[in-house]
Amino acid sequence: MDDHDTSYRLLFSHAEMVRDLLTGFVPESWIAELDLNSLEKMNGSYVSDDLRSRHNDAIWRVRWGQEWIYIYLLLEFQSTVDRFMPVRILTYTGLLYQDLVRRQELDNSRELPPVLPIVLYNGAARWRAPTRVSGLIQPGPEALAEFQPDQALLLIDEGAFDMDELAPLSNLVAALFRLEHHRSLAEVPDILALLIDWLSEPGQEDLRRDYVEWLRRRLRRWAPDVNLPEIHDLQETYNMVRDTVQEWKDQHHQTGLQQGLEQGMEQGSTNEARAILRRQLMRRFGDVPAEVDARLGRATRTELEGWIDRPYEVDTLEDVFRPS
Repeated sequence: MDDHDTSYRLLFSHAEMVRDLLTGFVPESWIAELDLNSLEKMNGSYVSDDLRSRHNDAIWRVRWGQEWIYIYLLLEFQSTVDRFMPVRILTYTGLLYQDLVRRQELDNSRELPPVLPIVLYNGAARWRAPTRVSGLIQPGPEALAEFQPDQALLLIDEGAFDMDELAPLSNLVAALFRLEHHRSLAEVPDILALLIDWLSEPGQEDLRRDYVEWLRRRLRRWAPDVNLPEIHDLQETYNMVRDTVQEWKDQHHQTGLQQGLEQGMEQGSTNEARAILRRQLMRRFGDVPAEVDARLGRATRTELEGWIDRPYEVDTLEDVFRPS
């Protein structure tokens, strides 16, 4: 079990996270009919009849409608694309049903409950693999079609969302996605400030602690060259990241920017100025869009000089080019 799986399990062991996942990222109208106050975490370890132990990431159930039907939510966390994920989900669903039958936990109707399998994927590449079992089965005689399994899964591909569109949402899972896919470390303090505000109520201590544990593991990857102190709460994490970002800004201005200006501008090199600005934009905002790169290619030396100080003074890439 890797750090990604472990830390996500910690976060989604809280009803608040599952609630915000359902309300913010499951595009179905029936979600509004759920009694989200009834969310209940279930046992996720099963042993099949051949005694091979299986374990899925998280199972919750929630009541729906007047009949108190239980809908089981199977959450599976992925950081890599798995072509055969629908087969895993089919297996987990079968084991869940088998366990409910064995434990005699069905209601008086003796019918199996419906299942919503959710795969939460946070990898860098977009998911292109099948999301239902039928997409993995070879064509055969038409008469066999009715005998083939065809369970689907709901894929939530975090990186496919526009992070700017998630920013206005008051949603714990949206904040998680924005942190996971931030474009620069400079974006992180503002998101942490939101979490500090949202998780300030009594009774949320465990979720705050698990968010800190997730951040502790992720910060090692986000800032591998920084000697990170031990962190114990969200406020400490916010202070540490804010101070680290400021140190990077100061160091950048004292070394990279000044050296670049002296070496590039004094030589009168427009190309050097363009290269310096492009590097600053990439470090601050991530990949430079083609239209911005084309604008840099057309810019005069005077324009480049006017923009070159701005990447660490503004909040968005667009603001770099706005008139003063």
